[in-house]
Amino acid sequence: MQLNKMAWRTLARNKRRSLITSFSVAFGILLAVTFTGSGDYSYTSMIDTGAVMGFGHVSVEAAGYNDRPGLARRLTGTGVVRKAALGLPQVTGAYVRIMGQAMFATGAKSVGGVFMAVDPQLEKPLHNFFLRSIVEGRLFDDTNGRGAVVGAGMAVKLNLRLGKKVIVTVTDKNGQLTSELTRVCGIFKTGDDSVDSGMVLLPLGRMRQVLNYGPDDATLVAVYVNDLRQVKRVRTLLTAKLDHKANLEVLPWQETQPDLAGLIAVDRLFNYLLQFLVGLVIAAGILNTMLMSVLERTREFGIMMAVGMTPGQVVGLVLIESFWLGVLGLLLGVILTTPWFIYMSRVGIDLSRHIGQDYSAGGVLVDPVMKLRLYRESALVILLSAFGLTMAAGVYPAIRAGRTMPVESLKEI
Repeated sequence: MQLNKMAWRTLARNKRRSLITSFSVAFGILLAVTFTGSGDYSYTSMIDTGAVMGFGHVSVEAAGYNDRPGLARRLTGTGVVRKAALGLPQVTGAYVRIMGQAMFATGAKSVGGVFMAVDPQLEKPLHNFFLRSIVEGRLFDDTNGRGAVVGAGMAVKLNLRLGKKVIVTVTDKNGQLTSELTRVCGIFKTGDDSVDSGMVLLPLGRMRQVLNYGPDDATLVAVYVNDLRQVKRVRTLLTAKLDHKANLEVLPWQETQPDLAGLIAVDRLFNYLLQFLVGLVIAAGILNTMLMSVLERTREFGIMMAVGMTPGQVVGLVLIESFWLGVLGLLLGVILTTPWFIYMSRVGIDLSRHIGQDYSAGGVLVDPVMKLRLYRESALVILLSAFGLTMAAGVYPAIRAGRTMPVESLKEI
């Protein structure tokens, strides 16, 4: 208790130095929250966007389909798979889909692309990026009908408009070429030219017939979770539930979207490296301040030890000062960061003037508005790291103070 009072007197005696040190900690917290929060928001946004473009956060697929996509590899018993997925509390949606390559033609013009066959009665815009991007017409109503929703880029290439016919040519499960005549009922525009020029939505029931699939066959079941941190758990639980079924695999988004996963991993590494360097600079500043404080008080420590204070108590005194500087820094950090975080999480900074509205990375569109999103675990790590750096910066000055020789220090008086 006595050491605690002495520490507070020392901090109060050097208010300016104490405030500068504490504000250094607070500024470090602000930077860490900004770096981590912007990363978490952009990563989550990109992963969710990639997921709603087809494969979901977790994908149940025919074995080998992810490595070598082909319509010959089909998933059977999709109804059972979907029911098993929807039975998990972490799952917000599960959709049976067929995805594959096709040729789209009108008259003398033709382009290659990808189709996604969906059930119009089950699909929701929340989990289907193309539904929420329809700018003309609507999604087909009949899963066994001949409707088609095409991208705006493909509509331009093939001179398509609502009501016009387009021929879809695919290779069925037996490797035979087969064609189907469809009619455009909708046009979507995602903003990504490669997607808008090469993607078409088709009815699931009709494509099953075209591909000679069974009534419960598809290439995948896309599963969506309520929290990206639950992906591994959902994969484990779903694998256990479907253990009795052969010829399928349950994959997380990292495996179905490897380009995006690689991009995020590299970006996250640089983010952590930058934070580490900033932390080192701030820690060095705190160390310098603490060390200067100790050197200026050499005679003071000598007198303390001359009247009976032990070296251990002197070390403890300096560490207690570091402790309270850390606590004050955390409080100032919370006060300084809270309004900034609230503004950035709700409003953000629009960067569209610099990167454009249609900027994409890793194959998915990037939100041009920079916002912050921080998980509780991340916030706790930031606070503990800032406090830990403050305490670590006080260790050497404390040891230096504890080695003060009373006789030598008193000679300077």
